[in-house]
Amino acid sequence: MSTHLRRIATEEAFSIPEVAAELQKVVRGPSSSLDKLLVKGIYDHSSGDPGYGRMNFLDGLLDIEQRRLAEMDALGVDMHLLSLTAPGVQMFDADAATELATLANDRLADVCRRHPTRFAGLATFAPQSPKRAVKEMERAIRGLRLNGFILNSHTHGEYLDDPKYWPVLEAAEALDACIYIHPRAASDGLKGPLQDYGMDSAMWGYGVEVGTHVVRMMAAGVFDHFPKLKICIGHMGEAIPFWIWRITFMNSRAQNIGRAPRTKLSMAEYLQRNFVVTTSGVEDPLALDYTIRKIGIDNVLWAIDYPYQPQKPAVDFMDSAPVTESQRAQLYHGNAERIFHIAPLATRAARQTAQRT
Repeated sequence: MSTHLRRIATEEAFSIPEVAAELQKVVRGPSSSLDKLLVKGIYDHSSGDPGYGRMNFLDGLLDIEQRRLAEMDALGVDMHLLSLTAPGVQMFDADAATELATLANDRLADVCRRHPTRFAGLATFAPQSPKRAVKEMERAIRGLRLNGFILNSHTHGEYLDDPKYWPVLEAAEALDACIYIHPRAASDGLKGPLQDYGMDSAMWGYGVEVGTHVVRMMAAGVFDHFPKLKICIGHMGEAIPFWIWRITFMNSRAQNIGRAPRTKLSMAEYLQRNFVVTTSGVEDPLALDYTIRKIGIDNVLWAIDYPYQPQKPAVDFMDSAPVTESQRAQLYHGNAERIFHIAPLATRAARQTAQRT
């Protein structure tokens, strides 16, 4: 490329010591959640099995302003859109989850204020308590000036098609704030065959989990109730763009025979209207080309998935992607600025100049 394009990476994980400590307690407790495999490897090495600890994920999650920024500088990555790493606060009881979500959002907002051109943030909330979640969502956007929300798929095996969580969706739509549905390990109803061969997490299980969540929302008619709601999913759309023709066809058949509720739009139309996807962890030019053709260039955003994925290959991938320079600018920053309300650099500079004068 002849000129530097602003690079905004849109699925970049962080954590805080207090959440890490509580997850360590969960690992040592009675939970049978499949999430314990990954969480144990990152947060608890007392068994002598280093697991994911050998990859230093915890160091990368807790360090935001030192090694991360240095790597970003070296690679020309301008901004990380930060989000509390999976499973977030969703394995805790409602009171602890609500308290930790507030703390994590305060810390995240502090980092964004210290580095306004380098970090933006997705707020977390505790869906275990929808009423309190809504209050925190409003505070995070209107008070802390964060850029959207992160949700780690199911909560105690329940999904956003359940009306008990609709106050959360109503709040996000009213705030014009996108919800990023990030993977976590499959719920108890899905986990059986996913427990072997490393299939529980990013190799297969995560996509199955989020894909299931997304299809449930579309097929349930959620977006007829919340037509302006925006949902972001990572990893080139968790295979949904590839499957959308068949999903649409089979859902239409299910509606006709009374096995699915009637919806105002087709599954494909909901995907194009209500969803955006990021490239996180999928550095495949054919997958990128297909996704752009299927759902439109306006709905695809670049991401790294740091620290779980290395930064350099993600930069190299987008620098060399077979797209026009105008499309590359959209993928690297334009779409992220629009979807997550991140001020373009020119706008930010003009505002700062006006404030000084």
